[in-house]
Amino acid sequence: MASVQPSFSARPERSAARAAPLALARWLLVVAMMIVTIVTVGGITRLTESGVSITEWKPVSGILPPLNAAEWQDEFDKYRQTPQFVLVNGPAGMTLATYKVIFFWEWVHRLLARTIGLAFALPLAWFWLRGQIPAGFKPRLLSLLALGGLQGAVGWWMVQSGIVHDVRVSHFRLAAHLLVALTTLAGIIWTMLDLRAVSRGERASRLTPFAALALGVLVIQLFYGALVAGLRAGTVAGGGWLDGNVWPLMQGQLFPAGIDWSQGAARALLADPYLVHFIHRWWAWLVVIVLVIMGRRLRALRQRPTSIALHSAFGAQILIGIATVMSGVAIYLAVLHQLIGALLVAATAWSAHALGRPQR
Repeated sequence: MASVQPSFSARPERSAARAAPLALARWLLVVAMMIVTIVTVGGITRLTESGVSITEWKPVSGILPPLNAAEWQDEFDKYRQTPQFVLVNGPAGMTLATYKVIFFWEWVHRLLARTIGLAFALPLAWFWLRGQIPAGFKPRLLSLLALGGLQGAVGWWMVQSGIVHDVRVSHFRLAAHLLVALTTLAGIIWTMLDLRAVSRGERASRLTPFAALALGVLVIQLFYGALVAGLRAGTVAGGGWLDGNVWPLMQGQLFPAGIDWSQGAARALLADPYLVHFIHRWWAWLVVIVLVIMGRRLRALRQRPTSIALHSAFGAQILIGIATVMSGVAIYLAVLHQLIGALLVAATAWSAHALGRPQR
């Protein structure tokens, strides 16, 4: 009996020796960068009205675009049945050549989504089978995989609203699609940083009450940003560089005229373009205040690189947001605004993680 004990106790040691937290952290960093990329392409897809150009969901065969003239015509004929074509693009004279442009962006968006799914699932299975996942991380990684699957389902649910019901997708479904993606990004960043901590022999971070507040305030801003995009509310303030009537005012007023209160305050808060735009532009300053405080706390903990990343992200986001409005929502600025928004989520998750690190 005494000779059996060393063999039994050695198993956890061998398992711990096989764990590869740093390799997992590097893999998750690659996945996080891919998510930032697809969020950016998603912005292009929305701004070019490409989201409903592909009217069917074909997880396998949809990987390939149309390969000949007959297949292109078939796809175009399906799109011509959508409200967007019947009511907007058809009367505007859309041709097959023009359709191919919006098809391209939606196809790239879906291809990236499939690629990210494989880039997460296959390495996860590899690390799992080799016993390289540290204790306690399997449920979290499975949850992140499930979030990725949910994102695909929400994306198709969003597209359906534009194929069947309206000339554009539901702004609520668009918001859900964006928030699931950014939640997944934040979760991956946090898990990656925890794995790096494990590789150094440190404990995982905890979510502090202040960090939870900061993330919550940011989520509200992101939600309203998605509503602005879905409602095409970016232009309701007007346009004009360095025009004070466009920013900080809206059409020459601090509080915009034209808000429709007839269906109740709740609907106005969530569906009126003027009020949604107003809330998004001014809630941003509450986000700035909270993140400045977060940055000061990071500096007090000697987390200067994290603080610099956070300040750079929200500073750039504010400036690009103002420029986007003044430009009349120029596509290149609006896409940059969405890209920096994703980077701000990553920086805030990094900052929240740093605030919750066990202090030696």
